[in-house]
Amino acid sequence: MYSTQEFRKNLKIEIDGEPYVIVECQHVKPGKGVAFVKTRYKSLITGNVLTNNFRSGDTVGKPDLEMKDMEYLYQEDDKYVFMDQTTYDQVHIESKNIEEAIPFLKDNINVEVLFYKGKPISIELPNFVVLKVVKSDPGVKGDTAQGATKPATLETGATIMVPLYLNEGEYVRVDTRTGEFVERAKAE
Repeated sequence: MYSTQEFRKNLKIEIDGEPYVIVECQHVKPGKGVAFVKTRYKSLITGNVLTNNFRSGDTVGKPDLEMKDMEYLYQEDDKYVFMDQTTYDQVHIESKNIEEAIPFLKDNINVEVLFYKGKPISIELPNFVVLKVVKSDPGVKGDTAQGATKPATLETGATIMVPLYLNEGEYVRVDTRTGEFVERAKAE
């Protein structure tokens, strides 16, 4: 069981038999009355975001979660297929469960698959991925204003803002948590 004192962002909790991840939490100590924790949490199964205030001292369950390192193989209809590197078992995860990760999902990338009671429900990408720029307007000579950016389409279909000096065919390191350009990179 987790107490409200242990609440923090990205903590995985279980409420009414369903796993959630805390998106936001704020510990509030009003002048009068009992302290409470203002919390927004997202279902790991349905993706619904709920808001609730927990009184100080309340407890919630610890979900039966397991993380496994797996390799992304391919997309099949609206499901994505991942393979365990040691047992070669394959699992299918529905696209609605991994919507945030899809723009950065590249063939053969290693990810962590989250299992709830033995069933795969979501994935966690590495913090940074290297992707190739496949479409971008050419940079114009003399166009060197600091901080100026332009849109670029990556090999996965995602569009991010990159500095003006980057061209098609180059590789970029992208932060998968924010979806932002980090630096120019070499092909992996």
